[in-house]
Amino acid sequence: MLNSLNNQNEEFSANYGFNKFGLIAGTGRFPLLFAQSAKSKGIKVVAIAHKGQTSPEIESLADKTYWIKVGQLGKLIRLLKDEGIKDVALVGGITKTIMFSEVAPDLRALSLIAKMRTLNDDALLRAVAGEIEKEGITIHNSTIFLTDLLSPSGCLTRRQPNKNEAQDIAFGWEIAKEIGRLDIGQTVVVKDRVVLAVEAIEGTDEAIRRAGALGKGKGLVVIKVSKPQQDLRFDLPAIGPNTITTMKEAGARVLAIETGKTLLIDKEELIKAANQAGITIVAR
Repeated sequence: MLNSLNNQNEEFSANYGFNKFGLIAGTGRFPLLFAQSAKSKGIKVVAIAHKGQTSPEIESLADKTYWIKVGQLGKLIRLLKDEGIKDVALVGGITKTIMFSEVAPDLRALSLIAKMRTLNDDALLRAVAGEIEKEGITIHNSTIFLTDLLSPSGCLTRRQPNKNEAQDIAFGWEIAKEIGRLDIGQTVVVKDRVVLAVEAIEGTDEAIRRAGALGKGKGLVVIKVSKPQQDLRFDLPAIGPNTITTMKEAGARVLAIETGKTLLIDKEELIKAANQAGITIVAR
C-alpha cells in the first residue's frame, strides 16, 4: 500500500512537472491549504514564512520552513537560491497596517523601493516578483494546486438578493472596480446606493465594521472584486468564514464577489455560516 501511495505521488509530481516548490507565505489559511495540497501531489514544499504574519502551523505542513521579517527581500531570494528553488508562488497577504511600524527592509528591498514611484499593493507585488524572477525563479499563480478554491458563478447560498440589494450590487460594482484600478482597495460597502465605506489600508473586515457603525447595522451590501489590472499570480480577493462573522456583526446581508477571481477559503464552512446567518453570497 505504501509503495502504491508513493507511486501515486510520483505520478502527481510528474504531471505537474515539479518535484520541489517554493511557498512565500503570508497571512491566513491560504498558505496552509496550498502547502497541504502541494504535498498531497507528491511535491516537496519549502516555505519562506513571515514572522508575525504566517501561521506557525506552516511548519507542520511544509517539508522545510524558513522564517524572515517582512522586507527581507535579499534574504528571501538567497534562501530560495540556496534551496535550488526554480518555481515559487506568493500565497496569502501581508497585513498592510504594519508597513509603517514593523517592516525591516534590507539593502535589496531599499534599493527596489528607491526606484518605485508608489508603494501601493499592485506596484509593490509586481516589483518584488520582478526581483525574484531576475534570479531565474518562475512565479506561478497562487491557485496552481487549488483551482477548486476559485468561486463559481451564481448565488452560492439559499438566500437570493432582493431587488434593492441587486441594485446596490450593480451600483457598488463599478465603484469597487474603480478603486481597484486606482490600487486603493478591493471592497466597498453600500446601502441604498450610498457608499458607506471604501477599503484602503485597514483591510476588508475593518471596512465592513466601519460601514456597520455608519449604516446602523441594517441591510448593508458588501462588494469585493479583483482589480482591473490584477496580476492573477497573487493578491486575489479572498473570503472565508471570518468574513461572514464580521458581516453578521455589522448587519450586512449580501456579499457580492467576482466569478473565477475570488478565493473561497474553507468553502463548505463559509457557505454553511452564510446560510445560518441569512447572508447572501453571489458571484457575477
